[in-house]
Amino acid sequence: ESDTASEISFQFTRHKKTPSIGSHSSDMASVSSVSGSVLSVYSGDFGSVDAQGTVEFALDYDEKNREFQVHVSQCKDLAVVDEKKGRSDPYVKTYLLPDKARMGKRKTSVKKRTLNPIYNEVLRYKIEKTVLLIQKLNLSVWHNDPLGRNSFLGEIEIDLASWDWSNRKLNWYPLKPRSLSAVNGADHRGVMSLSIKYVPPGSLGKWPKNPPSGEVHIWVKDVKDLLQLRPSGVDSFVKCYVLPDTSKKSYQKTRVIKRDTNPVFNHTIVYDGFHTEDLKDACVELTVWDHEKLTNHFLGGIRLGLGTGLSYGISVDWMDSTQEEVAFWQEMMLAANEWIEGLLPLRSL
Repeated sequence: ESDTASEISFQFTRHKKTPSIGSHSSDMASVSSVSGSVLSVYSGDFGSVDAQGTVEFALDYDEKNREFQVHVSQCKDLAVVDEKKGRSDPYVKTYLLPDKARMGKRKTSVKKRTLNPIYNEVLRYKIEKTVLLIQKLNLSVWHNDPLGRNSFLGEIEIDLASWDWSNRKLNWYPLKPRSLSAVNGADHRGVMSLSIKYVPPGSLGKWPKNPPSGEVHIWVKDVKDLLQLRPSGVDSFVKCYVLPDTSKKSYQKTRVIKRDTNPVFNHTIVYDGFHTEDLKDACVELTVWDHEKLTNHFLGGIRLGLGTGLSYGISVDWMDSTQEEVAFWQEMMLAANEWIEGLLPLRSL
């Protein structure tokens, strides 16, 4: 049933509010720091102004340096955010979609107290032309707030596959309201098929293989409809942690499946050291990554737990399971020693 069966010990520090446990949420940044940037193109939007005005920019691709360049020139007649003072402090931000995680954002400097800012800045992406042509450029304008309560002022989205690359001139474009696809985070990331099982302590009777503590078994079967980052497909693998532990002891991964947007992993992982009471405070995080030589790129993931926002009495940002993920985990808790099958959508975490 599986090509790999990995078994590792997982020791919780139960019910102790120590600094080491409290730091797990910051440790999480090292596991999926990329995923934190993909919650939304619109993260941090606190404004309610209507989009208006225009933006002038030009696009170019430098074949020699394999670099995509966005020349942001200026904006005109932007919306007023601070009506009392009649001002906005605008800047321009760009993303390549749907691959926000891989490329990250680029942004210009902030121009203060103006509705007609002049930038004359070039935002650069090191990216192969073939990869660029399956992306969309999202260019948005924002008001910068000192407290981080930034306001959305308008955007434009361009399908780079149909862009006229002979056009290198600066052109004016009207700023539009938010696009529904990006607002809703509707970029489909794929679906994972898996089974999980909890084996309570002492439940298998008195025999040599009876676990002295409980075990959680995770059988990663396959993933369908992954994001295709390159024309040749995607080289994917799955990482697994049982949070709050982000140490090497907790880390497991599958083999890499090459050039396949529907990879079959058939990989089983076993974590021991579980007591029944740990199940309400632990969270199994499964993330899918595209493998490349220099760096791996986040594609999507799931978190299996109760989604309470708390772990051993401490508030943590990773205890955020969706209703589907919570129901899946609860079913496992109620059906000891039984495999529970699930089909869960990957998300940006």
